[in-house]
Amino acid sequence: MKKVLKFGIFPLVVILVAVVWNQYPRLNIISGFSAKGVCSCTFVADRELSSIEKGDNGFSPINIAKNKINFDEKSVTSTVFGLMKRKAIYKEGVGCILLPKNSDQITFKPNRYKIKTALPFPYGDLPQKDTVFSAINYKKLNNVVEDYFNENTPENTTRALVVLYKNKIIAEKYADGFDKQTRFLGWSMAKSLMSTVCGVMSKKGLLNKDELAPIDAWKNDKRSKITINNLLQMNSGLNWEEDYTKISDVTKMLYLESDMTKPQINKKLISKPNEHWYYSSGSTNLVSGIIRKKFKTHQQYLDFWYSQLIDKIGMHSMLLETDMAGNYIASSYSWATARDWARYGLLYLNNGNWNGEQIISEDWVKYTTTPTNTSQGVYGAQFWLNSKGHLSDVPKDCFFADGFQGQRVIIIPSKDLVVVRLGATYSKINELLKTRPIKPAENKHVVEFELNNITYNNLLKNILSTIN
Repeated sequence: MKKVLKFGIFPLVVILVAVVWNQYPRLNIISGFSAKGVCSCTFVADRELSSIEKGDNGFSPINIAKNKINFDEKSVTSTVFGLMKRKAIYKEGVGCILLPKNSDQITFKPNRYKIKTALPFPYGDLPQKDTVFSAINYKKLNNVVEDYFNENTPENTTRALVVLYKNKIIAEKYADGFDKQTRFLGWSMAKSLMSTVCGVMSKKGLLNKDELAPIDAWKNDKRSKITINNLLQMNSGLNWEEDYTKISDVTKMLYLESDMTKPQINKKLISKPNEHWYYSSGSTNLVSGIIRKKFKTHQQYLDFWYSQLIDKIGMHSMLLETDMAGNYIASSYSWATARDWARYGLLYLNNGNWNGEQIISEDWVKYTTTPTNTSQGVYGAQFWLNSKGHLSDVPKDCFFADGFQGQRVIIIPSKDLVVVRLGATYSKINELLKTRPIKPAENKHVVEFELNNITYNNLLKNILSTIN
């Protein structure tokens, strides 16, 4: 009997060792994601661990991580099965940073000048002026919003929804545990913010989108033809893998790199610039690094994003997080209240003008919303578009900032409308792709864009139906 048990257990041990061996590198990503997410949600958004683990980290395989919060140090340590310990620490002004081993020497932070303005929302801190629009069916709109929240499930939870018409909030609702003061992670909506910073710099003569990317490593090969425009439009032709389900270029960048502006630099060219659109968080962070080089000092780089854009339009709740090297992680990490995200949408609704001051030029807004070559009309300069009517029941001039788990700031100029949706939605793309597989000639990001838009199409369709 003992002999049988011995030989019966041995294969199980071999299998277990093989599984651990194959999956061990992934544990670094899992514990890194968990530590970073729990740290930011705790110390930036002021939320409880139970809510974070159930909501933001409540999906496989992230939910297998164990998290320990140190409130005195303002840090979070995460492990998976007791292995791959990762630590993230909160630093004033730059949020939570995922640390390399035995290093937390972070002394940099941006200067903020949050000047309160005695004006009503959106241009100041006072309540907005009471305005009733005859074109709005308020009863129907409130029913649309209530119904949308009633559809919340553990897999698809809307936390905040704000609807603005002609610069005024006409509907606003929050899920339990969230309110007007809650900061929400925009994920890839940070990409759109970075594009806007480029627009501000362009207007001030600090950046030319058509100049060659100033990357020394590219000067003596075909990559020397890549422009900043190519990077902003994500059609540089550089190799990149944007896949969050495995160890890929993007997950290694976000959870293993101390300087996130570098990974895209080392990639080879797989097609000519402007001939192959491919969504790349690496390109966005590379542009963040290029922006940094445009300033004489690191401090000027840190301050500019706030002084010339974020605080200038009253987004005082916003926090941009950095990597260990002090670069803004423009691909992924920006936090703000729903109302401040709404302010950002209004800047674009008003063609870059904020209460009489032209923050970005109208030409930059037009550039932002011009489809990138080979994107099939779904992408501009770090913004998503509806130029080909992929949202079938929504005007084609609709464009939006979009982030992981369903974050969106949607602008529809022809309807004077901005819609902000924030929450935690776990993508069912893999299930949907079984009924709509990607063909060899198709760009997978275009297909995923179409599938993800189904629920947003219905929401916007219902909201638009309340405007006469």
